[in-house]
Amino acid sequence: MQINSKLPKTEVSIFAVMSGLANRYNAINLSQGFPDFPVSRDLINLVHQYMLADKNQYAPMPGVAELRNAIAGKVKKLYNKNLNPDTEITITAGATQALFTAITAFIHQGDEAIIFEPAYDSYDPAVKLNGGITKYISLSAPDFKIDWNVVAQKVNAKTKLIIINTPNNPGGFVFTEADMKALNDITKNTDIVIISDEVYEHIIFDGLAHQSALRFDELYQRTLAVYSFGKTFHATGWKTGYVIAPEALTNEFRKVHQFNVFSVNTPIQYALAEYLQNPDNYLHLPEFYQSKRDFFTAQLSGSRFKIIPSHGTYFQLLDYSAISGMNEYDFAVWMTKEKGVAAIPVSAFYHDKKNQHILRFAFPKEEETLLKATEILRQI
Repeated sequence: MQINSKLPKTEVSIFAVMSGLANRYNAINLSQGFPDFPVSRDLINLVHQYMLADKNQYAPMPGVAELRNAIAGKVKKLYNKNLNPDTEITITAGATQALFTAITAFIHQGDEAIIFEPAYDSYDPAVKLNGGITKYISLSAPDFKIDWNVVAQKVNAKTKLIIINTPNNPGGFVFTEADMKALNDITKNTDIVIISDEVYEHIIFDGLAHQSALRFDELYQRTLAVYSFGKTFHATGWKTGYVIAPEALTNEFRKVHQFNVFSVNTPIQYALAEYLQNPDNYLHLPEFYQSKRDFFTAQLSGSRFKIIPSHGTYFQLLDYSAISGMNEYDFAVWMTKEKGVAAIPVSAFYHDKKNQHILRFAFPKEEETLLKATEILRQI
């Protein structure tokens, strides 16, 4: 059988590769971004409670009303933004599904989409699967600063979509208010749609404010903002997220969503709706994760790795150029096999495998795990 692949150059995800190596060599897995500490028992009990209450059948396609109302309340509290839960909020089976659905809804054959690299690895394949053309803007360590003049030069009549990610995975950088205003200036009076990947909105450090697209009224009118309960409440296996967008964009999003997954896990939605009633369950996440970042970096004191500032996300980038001249993939594999710590090569987040001698380490782990890993890293 001759198969005409729609993604002929796509390989197995680097996350699957590195986690597979970590399992095979019994290495400490700091590659994939999942916590090794438990989910809140209160939240677990709420899910159980709603299962026992027989909330186990299909949820409405846009999501359980109670959860959409709770999200609207959270957005009002955080961003002073009034949303219509019926027409502007859709519950999704995680953020990756939301991203794929949003891209599918708006990219037509030959349309161009601009992404900033290093970029989460689902953006580019989704654009290509829908017949689109990705235009890459490459950012460099250590600050990954965006030159908006370059962005303006990339925009043309074929540009349909711009995807942003703040706080950024894997870079750990965050957009400033000036960045968001520059994006607005470039896209106003156009038909360009913005996808704002904000799954780490609550995991932001050093007193910085998350510059959500929801804060900017004009920009919001052409934006789909994507969020993840899995990241927020460190329950990545639940695959539950949501999209916020103006009614016209939401209508197009739901046209695809209903044939993609239709609806999302019902008892988890009810549980999250109740859990969100207590703002303390998400307002203290920045200091919680910053303490883990700070613990991880403090334990690297005296090592030959150079710390690249991380202002958000689960991740810390480390420059190993003082240790080895190997490319990032080979060094990550060597470190997993020979030293017993798995990380992700940042080159995997660039279409051209740009090599900067940097690895991404996930730090949402118990201190015991981080201590074991950093003890090894200090000796390399």
